[in-house]
Amino acid sequence: MLAAGTAVRRCRRMLRAFDGDVAIHALCDALLSAAGLGDLGSVFALNQPQWRGVTGAQMLTHVRDLLIRSEFSVGNAAVQVIANRPKVGPRRDEAQQLLTDLARRAVSVSATTTDGLGLTGRGEGIAAIATALVIAASR
Repeated sequence: MLAAGTAVRRCRRMLRAFDGDVAIHALCDALLSAAGLGDLGSVFALNQPQWRGVTGAQMLTHVRDLLIRSEFSVGNAAVQVIANRPKVGPRRDEAQQLLTDLARRAVSVSATTTDGLGLTGRGEGIAAIATALVIAASR
């Protein structure tokens, strides 16, 4: 399993589309939304065979390229992973560097728990929230 592009030990079996990297998926959604280019489902439709087996890193690279073609650039972004496990802290620097390299702009990574509440608190899933600033090219 991956979290923010870094390999982590699987905590339990989870159903997922693509590689299950909730951090990169949230970041892609935030970037697409900020640029008015749709969302993950509209860009990476599950019924399109060319996206079968795509990794989060490939998704983020594709989203970055879509932004560039649409005359936007990434200003900066932040991703927060919401889970008891995996622990993000030990790999935060690695995750931030990977996401920054892929986005070609600063991406910060943080984490929190829900103190035992809800599906993330019970360890039944992982969530992520991202915000992004995109900048339109001068016209």
